[in-house]
Amino acid sequence: MKKKLTWILAGGLALFAVLQLFNPPRSNPPVKTDFIAAASPPVSVAASLRAACYDCHSHETTWPLYARLAPVSWLIASDVEEGRKHLNFSEWPTETAPAAKNLDRINEVVDYREMPPKKYTLLHADARLTAEQRKELLDWTGAAAEKLRAATNTNAAH
Repeated sequence: MKKKLTWILAGGLALFAVLQLFNPPRSNPPVKTDFIAAASPPVSVAASLRAACYDCHSHETTWPLYARLAPVSWLIASDVEEGRKHLNFSEWPTETAPAAKNLDRINEVVDYREMPPKKYTLLHADARLTAEQRKELLDWTGAAAEKLRAATNTNAAH
């Protein structure tokens, strides 16, 4: 029995070692148009966004040590790729209509508590938004989106 357990353990370690050869890339491409620089949110809103959103939704991802170990690395790389695809704070649109739409989407997912996801906040306590932070974020994104829409409507009328 002891010999069988040793072989199972050795096989598991060998499999783990082989999996490390198939780690996905962890990249942070250059920032094109940063949301915080473009939109100038209040410092507290910017801090909440950086803590709760930027790791998956920007090119400023902080890749922790465990993001280098398969199979966890596959999940993290997939989450970051998916997050950047849906909303990328490092490629913020310069046109007002798409920017307003992005702000509305942020407002929606934060309001419905879809973001930040629980699996992320379990390991990242600073990403857990308090009720006050959530309200401030919702109020600001809603007002900023409305302001952009008003500017779009004013420009379209002229």
